Amino acid sequence: MIVSSKQLNEVYRLFASVKDEKEARMLLEDILTPQELEDIAGRWQLIRELAKGTPQREIASKLDLSISKITRGSRMLQFGSGGFRHFLQKMGKK
Repeated sequence: MIVSSKQLNEVYRLFASVKDEKEARMLLEDILTPQELEDIAGRWQLIRELAKGTPQREIASKLDLSISKITRGSRMLQFGSGGFRHFLQKMGKK
């Protein structure tokens, strides 16, 4: 499936319209499979650990992840759009 920038913008607006945790749960549980939701939750845990300065090997052991996944998360935290840092700060996790 090819997704246009218009369709992506609609998804961004959809997520921006979420007003609270209850609505977020409703949307995410309907739009994602249980495995996708679990993967996102795991990725967020990985980012939180990286932001705390936890060593990669410790994260790998703690979260049962490969070093390559952790390295990718680290690169996104350092060189991504800034979304992870923004939300870490917004949620008081850093």
